[in-house]
Amino acid sequence: MKRILALSSVLLAGSTSMVLANDDLMERIDDPNQWAIQTGDYANQRYSTLDEINADNVGDLQVAWTFSTGVLRGHEGSPLVVDNVMYVHTPFPNIVYALDLADEGKILWRYEPKQDPNVIPVMCCDTVNRGVAYADGKIFLHQADTTVVALNAETGAVEWSVVNGDPAAGETNTATVLPVGDKVMVGISGGEFGVRGHLTAYSIADGSQVWRAYSMGPDSDILVDPETTTHLGEPVGENSGTNTWEGDQWKIGGGTTWGWYSYDPEENLVYYGTGNPSTWNPAQRPGDNRWSMTIMARDIDTGMAKWFYQMTPHDEWDFDGVNEMILTDQEIGGQERKLLTHFDRNGLGYTLDRVTGELLLAEKYDPAVNWTTGVDMDPASEDYGRPTVVAEYSTEQNGEDVNSTGICPAALGSKDQQPAAYSPETELFYVPTNHVCMDYEPFRVSYTAGQPYVGATLAMYPAPESHGGMGNFIAWNNITGEIEWSIPEQFSVWSGALATAGDIVFYGTLEGYLKAIDAQTGEELYKFKTPSGIIGNVMTYTQEGKQYIAILSGVGGWAGIGLAAGLTNPNDGLGAVGGYAALSDYTSLGGQLTVFALPD
Repeated sequence: MKRILALSSVLLAGSTSMVLANDDLMERIDDPNQWAIQTGDYANQRYSTLDEINADNVGDLQVAWTFSTGVLRGHEGSPLVVDNVMYVHTPFPNIVYALDLADEGKILWRYEPKQDPNVIPVMCCDTVNRGVAYADGKIFLHQADTTVVALNAETGAVEWSVVNGDPAAGETNTATVLPVGDKVMVGISGGEFGVRGHLTAYSIADGSQVWRAYSMGPDSDILVDPETTTHLGEPVGENSGTNTWEGDQWKIGGGTTWGWYSYDPEENLVYYGTGNPSTWNPAQRPGDNRWSMTIMARDIDTGMAKWFYQMTPHDEWDFDGVNEMILTDQEIGGQERKLLTHFDRNGLGYTLDRVTGELLLAEKYDPAVNWTTGVDMDPASEDYGRPTVVAEYSTEQNGEDVNSTGICPAALGSKDQQPAAYSPETELFYVPTNHVCMDYEPFRVSYTAGQPYVGATLAMYPAPESHGGMGNFIAWNNITGEIEWSIPEQFSVWSGALATAGDIVFYGTLEGYLKAIDAQTGEELYKFKTPSGIIGNVMTYTQEGKQYIAILSGVGGWAGIGLAAGLTNPNDGLGAVGGYAALSDYTSLGGQLTVFALPD
């Protein structure tokens, strides 16, 4: 029988790993009354066992209270709730508020970092931030300028800070961080500026660097053992991070790590994905460009890689592989296995064995996907694990300065960073998706540190011969690779989902609606329009025994960059401005937290 990944204190008590030192955070993750981590739990399931709000009564939801963040542009991520305090973050300038839930949301403290506004034009796709993290009495914020700050959770005082990158070289941050044991995992953004991606572990106690693993480069940089680190079950061999690059191109190779991170305490492994190779013009970087576009499994203590899987070798479409890895224990092929499920930008849903890295399933989760006919699943084939590229939609084969048209999905993928949810009750994944296609014209570009290193012009539009909209919200079966049901949306669903034991799923829309859906059937049970488009992630908690649902609204992100930044040229925003031009007819800028509850 399929079951939820156990991350309880019982499991943790049986582990001998030193990495599990942070019992305080683990206890809070296990407490459904709190929301102590952005992803809900280390497995990234975004599932809550709370059920006061359920399919029978969710239609009675009302707004309980609101809070203005005082900041415009895109509000991604979600608040945290630790004990009776809610921690709310904003996009640039990355203000953090601590609100006392026991005293009508009184502001206990605020942290307002002073950042150089010159970092804003270096940020690819809006000034978003995906939230703060909690551990060991500290609130961790990774600022846009790559400064990682540890704040005292009670007072907001800075306990330590460390600089993770250099905005002058194109390195910025949009992601949250992941505290595990005595370390905090920190990624980097900037793939459109020719940076070299990395994941870094810092000490929770003092911010000192423990290890750093680059996405490409020499073995010593990417932390691999050529004989024991595997790719689809085979050793990666020596120089795997350089020998599929021409010359020193790996030094500006991209592969940034701005997505989500998950963790298996039994295996002591952190899982994450790497982004696109630089530049977007594939003709300028021959080869597979390893290890961009790759799922990575690394030892938390040392950073050493156990296994890799490169989903899109020699990416030709900007299909970053950074989306979340969702961990479950399920039965597949008659055998109980520890699984990892990943919905990639390239439009394929993957199921892997997260212990060995074995590829078990790779199927399209949007029927519009056309750049590939599918993935070679024959372990005996020399192309095992590789997608078969359709020549008509190959920007490499069509060549530089040629406009390849009708490619599905668009560069923002069939799903971008907006996280899916998994319910152990229905054994389904609930996935916010984009239903968008593009025209893509690559051109030659030269590298200058700190300057855009894109090399392509894009136009985006709804998938043709479909429902006319740009998004779907789907229920996906990761064992069969099938869509169980699909809800069409006018615009991309850019909000993170939440599944609960109340047999409901929540998500938000770019127009600004919070929606509640029957987890079994997909029937809409409730909707409420918030003041601005929703690109935040739905969360839940309790206060004095009462369940609440909370969501940040504030239109922006890649899909809403035109509204957020006041852009009008259709090709701006890497092609998104033209594709989402109609969004301004339905919503406007804003930054607000809206909290819902059942009436007393």
